[in-house]
Amino acid sequence: MKFSSTVAAALLGSVLLGASPAQAATGEVVVFTTEFEDLVRYSDPASGSCVRLPGTAHVLVNLTDADVRLHAGTRCLGPGVTVAPDRGWHAPPSGLFSFSVA
Repeated sequence: MKFSSTVAAALLGSVLLGASPAQAATGEVVVFTTEFEDLVRYSDPASGSCVRLPGTAHVLVNLTDADVRLHAGTRCLGPGVTVAPDRGWHAPPSGLFSFSVA
């Protein structure tokens, strides 16, 4: 009986907090690196995922239906710049940037 009341309390808490399962953003995050390299495409990135950008990344373009956060670090820690759908952001080539999906 104790187990079922714990499960019920957890379910009620997730409903009250508006928790929902993580979903993938629909579309692509496209990264321009250099004129000599192909575009790097990340299709339908999962919500909450963290992706390290290539060392030569130069511009990130958000072609998804969700906000993307560009982070100055490789592990998506700390604050980042929000890149709205159909917008882009400059990422200086360094190998020290990553992005996450809201």
